[in-house]
Amino acid sequence: MDPVTSYGVLSLLPAFTALILAFITREAVFSLLIGILVGIIVTGQNILFGFTGLAQSALGNADFIWVLSIEVFVGIMIAYFQKSGAIDVFSKTIEKFNVKARGAQVLAWLLGIFIFFSDYFSPLYVGTVMRNITDKAKVSREKLAYICDSTSAPVCTIIPFSSWGVYMAGLVVGIGGFTDNNIAMNAIVRMVPFNFYGILSVIMVGAIAFGIFPDYGPMKKAEKRARETGKVVGDEARPLLGKELSEIRPKEGIKPNIFINFFAPALIIISITLGTYIFTGSAKTLEGFVAAVSFQFITMLIQKMGTISELIETAVEGIKGIVSAVIILALAYSLNSISKELGTANYVISIASSWMTPALLLVFTFIISAFIAFFTGTSWGTYAIITPMVVPLAFNLTGGEITTLVYATLAAVMGGGCFGDHCSPLSDTTILSSLAAGADHIDHVKTQIPYALSVAGVSAVLYLVIGIML
Repeated sequence: MDPVTSYGVLSLLPAFTALILAFITREAVFSLLIGILVGIIVTGQNILFGFTGLAQSALGNADFIWVLSIEVFVGIMIAYFQKSGAIDVFSKTIEKFNVKARGAQVLAWLLGIFIFFSDYFSPLYVGTVMRNITDKAKVSREKLAYICDSTSAPVCTIIPFSSWGVYMAGLVVGIGGFTDNNIAMNAIVRMVPFNFYGILSVIMVGAIAFGIFPDYGPMKKAEKRARETGKVVGDEARPLLGKELSEIRPKEGIKPNIFINFFAPALIIISITLGTYIFTGSAKTLEGFVAAVSFQFITMLIQKMGTISELIETAVEGIKGIVSAVIILALAYSLNSISKELGTANYVISIASSWMTPALLLVFTFIISAFIAFFTGTSWGTYAIITPMVVPLAFNLTGGEITTLVYATLAAVMGGGCFGDHCSPLSDTTILSSLAAGADHIDHVKTQIPYALSVAGVSAVLYLVIGIML
């Protein structure tokens, strides 16, 4: 049965319900559960069997297990950082330079840009490393989460040889003039100047960090609270980072080695992720985390920072500390699965295509990609759906030639998907940014959206202008 004709506008109801409730109640878990329940009712399934069947299909797939595994190892890694005292030592080293709020934000921004190869590792590392520093500089956790989030996926979308670029190239091979991987990768390189959302997002973070642009919207209130009261999270906030992680203390009398206990684990992840990408074309991020955590365990044992049983107990506490994030992630994946079953993306495309004209191709592509990614919480899934539909339209308008319009269309897909994913509380990278920064998830989404919308608005105007010119 065709999901578009079967469900129509009802296909939007589960995600829309979850999003509205999340903003009203500030309860992410409750909102996602209700959204899933609405989805099960719309599909006509038995509620009890619908939940169990959904759990098996959505949470048993390789993508969820992969992200879940990374979150588990992130929890353990943060716990070992705490147990070794490495983060405290790094923070005290930075404090010697008398870093203020602006300097802390700029440092976080630069660190996020530096880790350009993984949209998962970037927010996790930046948030973990910078949290103590920004706390002492009275920078809100919402601001740190925004910096983490806005220097992860947006940076990856403007680096042609990142996993995002390679993935996009793979999607277009065989469409129109993209007859092989080399031609496709060349197009990914040439589309970068037209990825307005990715470029402007990174610039926006830097401008705000340097104080060129003032804070506005909910972020302004969050920063005022942190600056005037020292409260880096609101009174009603529920940070995704559990108290189990913040309560871990290093063993007295043992001084950590800043290189071995702080820099080496990150370098191991970078080396394995980047190395496997260069030599095999596939970045092994999870394997990097496994190797880094194993290194931490062995070196801490040698340094007598804990016995085997104590370090295992620390690892367990680390896993406990990320349970809230895991629950939200699991529910987000389940809701995404419901949206796919209902044909949400196909419905949106079928409606929007009725008013699309050649001049509106680019702005249409950007907006629809953003809309689908926002409601499904996945940018890569959006790319897989949108690319085969809009790229042939671009080739049709260019007579089969690979021209500027084709490059700009690819950029609009990538930027739009990134924007929707960037703003969505259902997105795994948004969840990871909240987790690493120790921010309330809904507070992070609320404070980030005005900035992301500002950049998206400018991007949409630019795509409209270029579409008319071409």
